[in-house]
Amino acid sequence: MDGVRTIDTHYYDMPRGTAAYLIREGDRAAFVETNTTHAVPRLLEALEAEGLTPEAVDWVIITHIHLDHAGGASALLARCPNATLLAHPRAARHAIDPSKLVASAREVYGAEAFARLYGEIAPVPEARVRVMNDRETLSFGGRELTFLHTRGHANHHMCVLDSGSRAIFTGDSFGLVYPDLQRNGRFAIPSTSPTDFDAAAALESLDTIVGSGAERAYLTHFGGYDDLEEIAEQLREQIEESAEIVERAFEDEVPDDELDAFCAERVWDMLEGRLEAVGLDEDEAAVAALKLDADLNGQGLAFAVRKRRFKAAQAAG
Repeated sequence: MDGVRTIDTHYYDMPRGTAAYLIREGDRAAFVETNTTHAVPRLLEALEAEGLTPEAVDWVIITHIHLDHAGGASALLARCPNATLLAHPRAARHAIDPSKLVASAREVYGAEAFARLYGEIAPVPEARVRVMNDRETLSFGGRELTFLHTRGHANHHMCVLDSGSRAIFTGDSFGLVYPDLQRNGRFAIPSTSPTDFDAAAALESLDTIVGSGAERAYLTHFGGYDDLEEIAEQLREQIEESAEIVERAFEDEVPDDELDAFCAERVWDMLEGRLEAVGLDEDEAAVAALKLDADLNGQGLAFAVRKRRFKAAQAAG
């Protein structure tokens, strides 16, 4: 046993789509990811299944501040009185003051849908937040946790290398590997959702993860995998294709009001080809699940085009 328990958080009511992890070290515990406020009961149930109480939790770790990873942090900390939140420097400030994050999400989803998806997100007291710098290490019982900053998906992203399990918790920096799609060989896709897609940084992050010495990767979407090189190879190819979509949209001067559709359509073409290659293109559930990711990834690429245009306009004076 490596002391790691996978917790299915059922985000969007989708089984095996989003995970949090419980690391047990003797009679102490740490969580990696929290999902949303609504997932907190599931996390506490996993703790109870290990024969531990909320008072045994020392650390709550978020890989980045996106709400399907960190939305439940304040609610979980409220239940775990001895826990400290560990976060990337850029993520920590949003955990302490989530007002901008919440306002932005409410604007996107609307107040009713936001409440249904995420519940209440309260500030985390600053005294209960610890910033983890790149390559910083933390002793946790007989384990050593090493925090690796991994840009490309988000500028506030970090991965966690755990010596006890010889594994790395990768958040979204190592893509999405949904268990229900792993029927005819490995099927991995990157996450290029808004707003920080950077192909060069994403490729560098893949190298960091594969070169970390980890024997297993625990992905938030979803579960643990040992074939790091194969997953990385698939992700590299698609990240490079995604960069080409951004380049084409920029060079062809695709109108702003058509950008999202332009990018999403090309992302779907890329994913549809991969579905066909593994014989899942006739599977309605698989297609429906990936349509949402295609749209989100397309939005992220469109955002990257807009940022590039803004910078070009600034440079031109």
